[in-house]
Amino acid sequence: MRKLFAAIGDMMKPISRHRLRAYALLTIILAALPASAEQVPFRRAIELALKRSGTVAIGFADQSRSYQAYREQRGAFVPNVSLGSDLGYSFGAPQQLLVGTAPSLFNITTQSMVLNFAQHDVIRAARVEWNSTNLALEDKRNAVILDAAIAYTELDNLISKLKVLREIETAAQKAQFITQERVREGVDSQLDLSRGKLVVARAQMRIAEAEGNVDVLRDRLSKLTGIAAAQFETMTETVPQVPEVPHDSDAVEKALANNPAVKVAEQRVHSAELRARAEHRRLLPSIDLATQYSVLARFENYDEFYTTFKRNNYLFGATMRFPIFNLAQRARAQQADADTLRVSKETENVKDQISADTLRLQRSLRQLAAAREVARLEYEISQAGIDEVQAKIESGQANSRDQQQARIDVNDRYAAYLDRSLELYKAQLQLMRSTGDIQQWALEQN
Repeated sequence: MRKLFAAIGDMMKPISRHRLRAYALLTIILAALPASAEQVPFRRAIELALKRSGTVAIGFADQSRSYQAYREQRGAFVPNVSLGSDLGYSFGAPQQLLVGTAPSLFNITTQSMVLNFAQHDVIRAARVEWNSTNLALEDKRNAVILDAAIAYTELDNLISKLKVLREIETAAQKAQFITQERVREGVDSQLDLSRGKLVVARAQMRIAEAEGNVDVLRDRLSKLTGIAAAQFETMTETVPQVPEVPHDSDAVEKALANNPAVKVAEQRVHSAELRARAEHRRLLPSIDLATQYSVLARFENYDEFYTTFKRNNYLFGATMRFPIFNLAQRARAQQADADTLRVSKETENVKDQISADTLRLQRSLRQLAAAREVARLEYEISQAGIDEVQAKIESGQANSRDQQQARIDVNDRYAAYLDRSLELYKAQLQLMRSTGDIQQWALEQN
C-alpha cells in the first residue's frame, strides 16, 4: 500500500519546465503535419457517391412509396376486418349510432370489393407507376455517376495540368532572369523585360485559377464520397477508357430505346391511360361484400321492440350499384382524358429533347476528337522545337532564354492537349448517359 501511494505521489509531481516545452513543441509539430492523402480509385469514388447520394435516397423513397400505393389499391379486394364496440343506451327503439352501426357490446365487421372494373384499372395504373419509379431510380443513379465521373476526371486532369503550369512558371521566371541580365548589359530593352514579366504573370494567373478549380472539385468530391477534401487523391491509372463511338452508329435510336428518362415518360402515358379508363369504367356496375357479427345487450331495449331477441347476430350482404345518370363522374372521365393527352405530348417533348441532345453529342465527338488530334500534333511539333533551339545555341544563333521560351511553348501545348482531351472525355460520358450505357461502363470495369 505504501508503494502505491508513493507511485501516485510521483505522478502528481509537477512536470518540469523543459519537459513541458518539449511536449508543447511535439504537439505543434504533430498538428502541423499534413493529413495523409488517400488515393481513391475511380470505381470506388463512383460507388461511394451512389451510396451517399441524397438524390438516390429520394429515388428509393419514391420507389417504396409507389409500392405501398400499389398495395393499397390492390388491398381493396381483400376483406377489411375490424373489431369494435358500439356501446350506447337506447331510450325507445334502438337506432344506428353516428358510426353507422346499431348499439352493440362487441362486433366484427368485414368489407371488400367483389366486382369493380374501375378498380382493376386503378391497380394496373399503380403497378405501372411503381415500375416507373424503378426506371426513375436508374436515371437518378446515372445522373450521380455522370456527376462523380466528370468531377473525378476533371480533378485528375487539373492535377496533371498544374504540374505543367508550374513548369511553365519556372521556365518563364528563368527567362525573365536572363532578360534582366541582358537589360543590365544593355542588350535588351525594358520592353523585353516587361514582356517577360507578363509571361510570368500569366502563368501565375493560370496556376491560381487551376488551384481554385482543384479546391472546388475536391470539395465537390468530398461531398459526394464522404472523404475529406484535403485527403482526396485521384489515381490516373484507374480512370477507364471510354469506348469509341463509330460515326455511322445511330445513337439516337439507342437513346430512345434505352434512356431511363424516355422509359419513365412512356410509363407515365400508360398509367394516365389506365387511370382515364378507370374513370370511364366507374359508370359500370359494381358489387361490394360486407359481413357483421354483433353481440347485443338487453339494456339497449332490443327485447321491447323486436318480437325475438337474440344475443348473437350475424349479417351478410352485398351492395350492388348500377350507375344510370352521373354527370360529375362523366366530367371526371373527361378530365382524365385531357390529362392523358397532356402527358402524351409531354412524353413527345422528352423524346424530342433527348433525341436532339444525343444527336448533338454524337456529332460533336468527331469535332472534339479532331481538336484533340490537332493539339497532340502541335505538342509533338513543339517538342521538336526544343532540339532545334539546342542546336542553335550550340552554333551561337540562340541563347538560353530562347531555350526557356521553347520549354514554355512545349508545356503550353501539352496543357492545351489536356484541355482538349478532357472536353472529348466529358462529351463521351454524356453520350453514354444519354444511351443508357454509363452505369454498366462505370461499375463493371475490372
